[in-house]
Amino acid sequence: MAADSSFDIVSEVDHMEVDNAFNQTDREIGTRFDFKNTGTKIEKSGDKFLIEADTEDRAKAALEVFRDKLIKRTVSLKHLEASEPQLSGKIYKISCEFKEGISTENAKKIAKLLRDEGPKTLKSQIMGETLRVTSKSRDDLQDAIALVKNHPWEFAVQFTNYR
Repeated sequence: MAADSSFDIVSEVDHMEVDNAFNQTDREIGTRFDFKNTGTKIEKSGDKFLIEADTEDRAKAALEVFRDKLIKRTVSLKHLEASEPQLSGKIYKISCEFKEGISTENAKKIAKLLRDEGPKTLKSQIMGETLRVTSKSRDDLQDAIALVKNHPWEFAVQFTNYR
């Protein structure tokens, strides 16, 4: 009798790639002619990022540079949560955070999709911030991955521990 195959559905950020994107953004803001001598900067403290500029448009432009660098480093923008520019004194500030993990509610949505539209041999189990999908057939697991990947979620999904 063959053992069940499985994979996990997760929503994780590659922090090394985010750091690389941050460093590239910092370098570009320091060298680009439209940001020169404007006081525009991006700072990192822990897992939070802060963009500061003297005008709202420059702050938004710096955020766009950061987004472009994240895309080039294959970090999904669905992870990025950026606030609207807030005026603090004479400086506009945008705070950015990265959200990770699949909430129980979202895991239930994925499980329901797999139950309703996926192969009937699939079993799903919520384990904290991951969703484990098991089946006897590896082909059914491949179909499940394709189904979840092609669905328009408001959060990013990755597939790990394929066995």
